[in-house]
This record gives sequence, C-alpha cells and structure tokens, in this order.
Amino acid sequence: MNPFWWRDACQAVDHAAIERARARQQQLTKPAGSLGQLETLTLTLAGLQGRERPSLEQVAISIFAGDHGVVAEGISAYPQAVTGQMLRNFVGGGAAISVLARQLGASLEVVDLGTIEPSLQLPGVRHLQLGTGTANFAQQPAMTDAQLQAALQAGRDSAQRAAEQGTQLFIGGEMGIGNTTAAAALASVLLACPARELSGPGTGLDSAGVQHKAAVIERALKLHGLQADDPLRALACVGGFEIAALVGAYLGCAQQGVAVLVDGFICSVAALVAVRLNPQCRPWLLFAHQGAEPGHQVLLEALQAEPLLALGLRLGEGSGAALAVPLLRLACALHGQMATFAEAAVADRPA
Repeated sequence: MNPFWWRDACQAVDHAAIERARARQQQLTKPAGSLGQLETLTLTLAGLQGRERPSLEQVAISIFAGDHGVVAEGISAYPQAVTGQMLRNFVGGGAAISVLARQLGASLEVVDLGTIEPSLQLPGVRHLQLGTGTANFAQQPAMTDAQLQAALQAGRDSAQRAAEQGTQLFIGGEMGIGNTTAAAALASVLLACPARELSGPGTGLDSAGVQHKAAVIERALKLHGLQADDPLRALACVGGFEIAALVGAYLGCAQQGVAVLVDGFICSVAALVAVRLNPQCRPWLLFAHQGAEPGHQVLLEALQAEPLLALGLRLGEGSGAALAVPLLRLACALHGQMATFAEAAVADRPA
C-alpha cells in the first residue's frame, strides 16, 4: 500500500461544463446575477459533476469518532464516556445528525476509530480500534505513525464507499470529547496563530476553562516544536483519530471526484490540513457554515471559503453541513428547472 497516496492527483474540474451552465443561467427568467451566491454554487457544482444541470440527490454522511488523551488535562466540560454513548445515539437514530440524515434521505455511516471503551461493539458501527483514544498530546505525540496512516486510510475508505454508491455530495462529521482542543492546536500550528485566539468554549467551557485550554495547547506546541510547513507531523502530534480520518476522507473524495460539504470548526481544521497536504483538493471543498467557535472565522478566511450559513452553530456531527443541503438542492432545482426566456415567452433585456 502506498503510504503517500494523499499526494496523488485529484480529479480535474470540468470547465466546459461550467461554461455550459453559465450559458444556461444567462437565459433563465430572472435578472442576471439576481440569485447571488446560489448562481455561483450551481456553476461550481456543474464543474465538479461535469454536468450543465447538477443535482444532489445522493448524499452520504460519514461520522468519525475517537477519544482524546488530552482530556486528562481538564479541557472538556463533558466526560469521555460521552463519545461511546453518542455512538449508540447515532445508530439508534436519536442524534441530531441521525434526524437530519433521515430528513434528507442521506446515507449515514458511523466509524469508531478508537474510544476509551475498546470492547464496544455496536451493530451498525464500523469499529476499527486504532487505540483507546489518542495519547495525551500535552505529554507525548497523540498518534504513532501507524495509527496516523490507519486513520487517514479509514477516511479514504469512506470516500471510496461513497464514490461506489454514486454519491454526489459527501459530508464528514466528527464526535470525540476533547476534539476542539486538538483542532485548535492544529490550527494554531498551521496558521501560526496564538492558541488563545483560536480556543473556544467547545462543549461549554467558561472563560477560565477556555484560558486553561489555550495554556494546555501552548505548552504542548512548545513540547513538540511543530512547524506550519509539516502538517502531517502536526496532525500526528496534536491531532485526533477522527480529525485524521476527515483529512483522509476529504482527500479521497477529491481524488474520486466527489464534492465535499465541510461542516464546522473541527471539520474546517481537517480541511485546512488536507489542503496543505494536497492543494489540488481545494476546489472539491464547499463550506456549509460559520460556527460559533471563535477560531472558525479565522480558518474560513485562511481557506478563502464563503460559508453558506451563519446560525451560531457549535454542535458538530456534520449537522451544520446537513442543514445546508436543502439550500444546495434548491439552488440546483432553480438552475435546472427554471424556464428560459424563450421557453416562457418572456422578453429578455435588450442585448
């Protein structure tokens, strides 16, 4: 197996399809540009799907879960047992993303990379057991090289399954108590930005808790001596199993030619890592929303991303991305089903 598969070329955008879609847009019964960002989105999707009239009927959602050793530093308002409990909730249909997947008619898979419950065996969950969570990155690297490669491959495998199912849009979600700390640490390295500017309340920390989280991150970054130009080492040292799997999924989707809708803060950090590892993946990443975590806006700006929604969300699970799917579907419907001036016998503006 090629350990450097993530360097492989990503699929090319079909610029001819974009031009065909643009020509159609110019004939629709509306003032030019009047649907704003929705018009840009449909052109983007046309290029990614190679179709003048893109559609988003087949949506696949993959939730990646893993525990974090850094929770031992007191950086979370919730106990680690919640990660495994939420796995039950995902497959039991009671989690937010489970409800949203049903409403969207989307497929939902749950991948357990490694929780503190190594004997956990739940029907409907892919248990990969890379470890009982990551190591405490405030004391040692979060992952071994073998664990990192396995987590990246797990995401790539999900992308492969999605492509084989004819997926038109992939959503990655995450679950892991402590993962906003890992994400903020990664972002701090890659953006050369102080941890205090990227650390937020996560699941509900107060201001003192947020300051403590930032201090733990700063101490860990000094310990590992990480550099922005080595994203893979940063991912191994302060990342998480589920974050690495998201990176692998995003890169795998771009290589397979499947569009990705990126969720919130943690998923955006994974997207940044993916882009740093292989910049060719960037056109395949769409961004669903700007969340409530203070570091998310900084990330979106670094990725030159225009999020579709701003609803103050901080749930994770891929829920913000799922909420944006109806908007994307409506954009495609408007583009594909609206009459042209000729079809509707409506006078166009003079040339």
